[in-house]
Amino acid sequence: MRKSHPIRRAVLAGAATVSGIVLLLSLKPASDPAAASAAGAAPQQTAAAQEGPQGGSGAQKTGTGTVTGDVAATQYGNVQVRLTVSDGKIVKAEAVQAPKGGLSDQKTALAVPKLNQEAVAAQSAKIDAVSGATYTSGGYTKSLQSALDKVKSGAAKGGSAGGSSSSGSGSGAAQARTVTGKVAETQYGPVQVRITVSGGKVTKAEAVQAPKGGISDQKTALAVPKLNQEAVAAGSAKIDSVSGATYTSDGYKQSLQSALDQAGG
Repeated sequence: MRKSHPIRRAVLAGAATVSGIVLLLSLKPASDPAAASAAGAAPQQTAAAQEGPQGGSGAQKTGTGTVTGDVAATQYGNVQVRLTVSDGKIVKAEAVQAPKGGLSDQKTALAVPKLNQEAVAAQSAKIDAVSGATYTSGGYTKSLQSALDKVKSGAAKGGSAGGSSSSGSGSGAAQARTVTGKVAETQYGPVQVRITVSGGKVTKAEAVQAPKGGISDQKTALAVPKLNQEAVAAGSAKIDSVSGATYTSDGYKQSLQSALDQAGG
């Protein structure tokens, strides 16, 4: 039996090694994350990243503000309505002007509170006229519609409900706040007025103290609502005294002026 020559064995071993190297080089990896990254392939986004933050597409709530309608002239006097709107809804309605003097005082006192309630309940100008106050009701409806049109056009002004925050529109409007005037002593009792001021204007006036007892109750009930309306309409203490309630009127104006001074004029 012949023995293999050493040189031949070496040649065969070398040939086998070369074949193995060639075979390994011919193999291609199925995937290479590093190569994909180097080639600029973007990593797959997660579902959360694709959808964005939750609630990001929701509509923002509107702020709270006041809108005053145009003056509606009637046969017995002007009517003007102011609305307080929060998140697109009427939360308060008030007549800053209404017919006054003589029989008109009684009709206004009867009709306006009902119309205010109707406006808030209906959320529109489609409200019923108050029997016996047709002209006032018609003027109220006109001014109310004007205010509603302004609400739709985004003309609401002022602060949020409660008068402690600035407008949600971010327009930098002055904050609404309440100021209470000093007590004014009268022959029939003390009078004290509180006002709400927004954007440099008086938006509400009320008597937190007024003469009471006996005939004073009747005079106060007659005079104070008129004086409140006058204060808002005039934006100052230059308002007319109510006939038959001179002392109450004078005390009201004194306390009102005190409140205006504290509010900055």
